[in-house]
Amino acid sequence: MTDAVSRFDAIILGAGAAGLMCAATAGQAGRRVLLIDHADEPGRKILISGGGRCNFTNIHTAPDRFLSANPHFARSALSRYGAEDFIALVDRHGIAWHEKTLGQLFCDGSARQIVAMLVEECRAGGVELRCGAPVTAVAHGDGLFRVDHGGRTATAPALVIATGGPSIPKIGATGFAYDLARQFGLKLVEPRPALVPLTLSGEEALFRELSGVSAPVVARAGQGVFAEAALFTHRGLSGPAILQISSYWRPRTPVTIDFLPGRAADWLVAAKRERPRQHLGRLLREALPERLADRLAAGIAADLGLAAELGNAPDRLLRAAAERLGGWTFHPTGTEGFAKAEVTAGGISTAELSSKTMAARRVPGLYAIGEAVDVTGWLGGYNFQWAWASGRAAGLALAAGQVT
Repeated sequence: MTDAVSRFDAIILGAGAAGLMCAATAGQAGRRVLLIDHADEPGRKILISGGGRCNFTNIHTAPDRFLSANPHFARSALSRYGAEDFIALVDRHGIAWHEKTLGQLFCDGSARQIVAMLVEECRAGGVELRCGAPVTAVAHGDGLFRVDHGGRTATAPALVIATGGPSIPKIGATGFAYDLARQFGLKLVEPRPALVPLTLSGEEALFRELSGVSAPVVARAGQGVFAEAALFTHRGLSGPAILQISSYWRPRTPVTIDFLPGRAADWLVAAKRERPRQHLGRLLREALPERLADRLAAGIAADLGLAAELGNAPDRLLRAAAERLGGWTFHPTGTEGFAKAEVTAGGISTAELSSKTMAARRVPGLYAIGEAVDVTGWLGGYNFQWAWASGRAAGLALAAGQVT
């Protein structure tokens, strides 16, 4: 037996970062908003982010730090709600924060403070939050969306898809947003894991012996170039530099790593002149972890036939060795998948949406925001800033009654 149908101005599916922001914005503008989530509490992904301290934004946010089939799509929302705007909200709620490397901002305390802040903002807007209410059906007709959820039914002239992507399924993430998109005839850009470790096999699997070893590197894949730490794992490659380039990596393409960034092309030749009896492995240990240095030296010796002592090696081989160290090529066999991906790249095509309002161009009253959309940020708070900005844009559009 279901309750009588309840009517709202807008129904938002997904009480994550984008959904909470959208609901609070529209609710505080006087709209009657219903926010639904299948999980027992809101903000599940917020709670586990940043090691439990929530890397809630990045002060270097700019449109060029987001991937999309349309690289200009994110510009409008980000320009109207930037990192400084969210910081002001955090400050208003008295939440202490600090900056880590590369502009990343974290709570001093707990990620729960961010969730509590957003829930309070929703409460201030009179938003009705229903958690533990899985959606069983969505229909559209006569200008209204009808949503059956948790044994109840609600209708509204506006529906917002804010259910994210399938990354981190252990917290309940699914591809439900894509099911809805297909139902309403919206095109998808093929979803794929992003900010995810890469796997190695074959000869490269020997690097698994270095599991747990990390070093600062410059990693490259496709158009992505990042100077951060790389970490060897029992399955392949991880660490911030690898997570970053994973968003740019495509199957059957290489990844290159500069293990000694900033070195001149002739640095090994110069080292030979200064220390002719030095071995390459010992020299590399001065800049890299011992196990990594020895593995790289052994690989170069095997591939190039480099003599043990630098003084016995021809300059051409030393230059070749330096080139190899500055652009070591790996051929990943894949990624560790959505289970280990921090976000999902791809999703609902931006060609279907207004960049100003996040409204579907061909389905009046339908919106899509956050990770459900084909906009993916770099590691380090950028994806949360997209959630805040896109949620805010849709919330303002709901407040103004805009459908396109």
